[in-house]
Amino acid sequence: MGHAGMTTIAPMEALLAAKLPDGDGWQYEPKWDGFHCIARRSRDTVVLCSKSGKPLGRYFPEVVEMFERLHATTFTIDGELLIDRDGELSFDALQMRLHPAESRVRKLAAETPAMFMAFDLLDLGRTRLRFKQLSERRRALEQMLVAETEPALHLSPATTDERAALDWLDRTGGALDGVIAKRLDEPYRPGERAMVKVKQRRTADCVVGGFRYGKGSKLVGSLLLGLYCDDGLLHHVGFTSSIAASERDEWTSELEKIADGPGFTGNAPGGPSRWSTERSSKWQPLQPKLVVEVLYDQVTGRRFRHGTKLLRRRPDKTPRQCTMEQLRHPLTPAELAQLLPR
Repeated sequence: MGHAGMTTIAPMEALLAAKLPDGDGWQYEPKWDGFHCIARRSRDTVVLCSKSGKPLGRYFPEVVEMFERLHATTFTIDGELLIDRDGELSFDALQMRLHPAESRVRKLAAETPAMFMAFDLLDLGRTRLRFKQLSERRRALEQMLVAETEPALHLSPATTDERAALDWLDRTGGALDGVIAKRLDEPYRPGERAMVKVKQRRTADCVVGGFRYGKGSKLVGSLLLGLYCDDGLLHHVGFTSSIAASERDEWTSELEKIADGPGFTGNAPGGPSRWSTERSSKWQPLQPKLVVEVLYDQVTGRRFRHGTKLLRRRPDKTPRQCTMEQLRHPLTPAELAQLLPR
């Protein structure tokens, strides 16, 4: 299943950029919304390592077993762990795997098995491909995977066509987290920011359904954001804490005047979890009157993955106009299948 003594390799990192590099010599790849993972096999030993070097094998036993079945017996592959749940890639399902109880992990592995999206081959047999150019590593990866028949092992798409890459970028926000650009003539550079990453950022108009005070403060710390769904309920979708210090007094005064409203009538913030603290679960419900526009990058399970940036108030918008339809829908299973060569 794994071996603590097997040496690991740090994955190559990406530098965030505003736009894709153009010109000759670049390979573009989708940036998948999963767990970055280095998979290594040395005969009967398989090790999965996270981006930070922590072992992942115990949380994804079905992936370890899949690698143990491959014809290739010695390799190092760079890729992404993904889980397809109900036709959509689910980052939440990946996080649920990080559970201390083996019985729970095994149950989830059976219910929502993970797959591995391979995008680089660092070693194969005795060949140290990591020192070769990306163009050579890509050919070797394609040849290796052609000989394998595991349905949970995928070859990530790659293109040298910038227009195709821009199309991928336009479809990010669900299964895809952006686009990666790599030099075709470069070796693998462990731990270095030797790739370029571009993310698409979008805006949404949201209802302020609640707020939290800042830690140890009587002023607002964050606004809790909501969107209406087809069920007519206001669902919590995320937060923004990017309120200018000079405006917090004014925000606090205005919010306290509409406090004690219904808040979120659907999914609410501060639900019990292993990560909740007493403070993190306390929030002030509001009357649904204020609308703000925020900048976001990623949506997972109809929620903003990260904190959003507050852009402006939208007094011209009614709360009921703030619906889930604004959010970029994840790729459909059919669209996802079109991206996968296998």
